Amino acid sequence: MLTGGSSTWITWITAAVPRSLESVEDKANYTFIRGDVCNSRLLNHIFNTENIDVIFHLAAKTHVESSFETPSTFQRVNIDGTRVLLAAAHQARHQPQLFIYVSTDEVYGASLDEVFDESSPGEALQPVLCNQSSCRVPAPSREPSPSPATSCSSTTPVTAFLLVLEKGTVGEIYNVGTGREIPIMQLARELIKMVKNVPEPEVNDWLEFVPDRPSVDLRYPIKCEKLQQLGWRAQVSWHEGIRQTVKWYRDNPNFWSDAAEDEGPIRGGLEQSADKAAPS
Repeated sequence: MLTGGSSTWITWITAAVPRSLESVEDKANYTFIRGDVCNSRLLNHIFNTENIDVIFHLAAKTHVESSFETPSTFQRVNIDGTRVLLAAAHQARHQPQLFIYVSTDEVYGASLDEVFDESSPGEALQPVLCNQSSCRVPAPSREPSPSPATSCSSTTPVTAFLLVLEKGTVGEIYNVGTGREIPIMQLARELIKMVKNVPEPEVNDWLEFVPDRPSVDLRYPIKCEKLQQLGWRAQVSWHEGIRQTVKWYRDNPNFWSDAAEDEGPIRGGLEQSADKAAPS
């Protein structure tokens, strides 16, 4: 089971829209279910009708600005949703072997000098990140913590997740990152040059500075030696990864420009049937 199938985080594994999964729609071991991770009747129905061995839990609300405006919504999905999913897994007819919970490096809080490892306490101040910090799940679980603050290509977290699945120790946390940090201004300038194809002297014409969001964090440095000890290494350099990313968006405008159209129901009827089939 992979929760959050249409969320931003799943961009690493799919392309964050159901259309990206068309190539596997006919596979016998694939089913796309659009539903609410907080819907206990739906989750109980799924666990009692499917043989789920492993759960990758990535469903979460992650938009920081919105977490200040409606913190209760984030608490419902990030905390209550995780609790409901765990409860359903424990009560499943076919007991899952692993529950792998994915959060972000931001749960450690911000730092300008200290580099966080897996034993560092969570000190996040933003509502969305406090929600994630409170969801340290009990064993049997393995918890990778990807690092968007460092440079990662789309394949980086995927290979790390698979390695944690195959070789990780139950109950352990694994930071995922390349160890290479890219200043946001450098990233912005590189993207402008690639996307707009402008020379360096004209880059400033495309830069617009906006006010910081509330409680903005400047840096999330993490250590990743623990995952590297399992044999993991980044397979794509930052420059090659960003080049491939920009090229993909250029080559596939019809795929992403109207992504909002993919918000239509896909297997949505299953949620309604689950509500009818499951006992109240």
